[in-house]
Amino acid sequence: MNINTILFDLDGTLINTNDLIIESFLHTLNHYYPNQYTREDVLAFIGPPLRDTFEAIDPERVDEMIETYRAFNHAHHDALVKEYETVYDTVQTLHEQGFKLGIVTTKIRHTVNMGLKLTKLDSFFECIITLDDVEHAKPHPEPIEKALACLQAKPEETLMVGDNHHDILAGKHAGTKTAGVAWTIKGREHLAKYEPDFMLEKMSDLLSILGVTGVEKN
Repeated sequence: MNINTILFDLDGTLINTNDLIIESFLHTLNHYYPNQYTREDVLAFIGPPLRDTFEAIDPERVDEMIETYRAFNHAHHDALVKEYETVYDTVQTLHEQGFKLGIVTTKIRHTVNMGLKLTKLDSFFECIITLDDVEHAKPHPEPIEKALACLQAKPEETLMVGDNHHDILAGKHAGTKTAGVAWTIKGREHLAKYEPDFMLEKMSDLLSILGVTGVEKN
């Protein structure tokens, strides 16, 4: 397989922000709608842009709710964000092996930078496409197409890695190969329905898929 470019989603793929996102949604929704939403209820909100989620809930107070969410999210970011096993070593190895690496996320740039700095992944990516950079978020192909242009990469030589069906569909729409991550909070069965080309049990599975040899990573 002739892949030279890897695009990653951020939340739930490279860094474990699930608890942070869930707590941010629950804090916000309990503020406006006390005791109406549970942890299970907000799982569906993980992935799409905040504006889409809050517009569906309360079109009149979208900006206010986003502001409430982000204030909590940023204040608790470093305490609640965790690393996934093998991510750092795998990304470092791909970078050292000369792969073009990018991030395509529905987060705003400020929060993306916080997560990358915290996990020390910030030096490995040549291109980061955030919600601030596009008119249409995933699953629309625009974010991936912008990353491909940024990296001077061809879709047929690119793999999009993500934890959400938005990532898989965006990759398919843009013409890339796709990989789902089995550690998705929505469950691997949910992601498998969208037929990614690969399913990763841990991030280091990428190395064997890409034919990177001679590197031992736990």
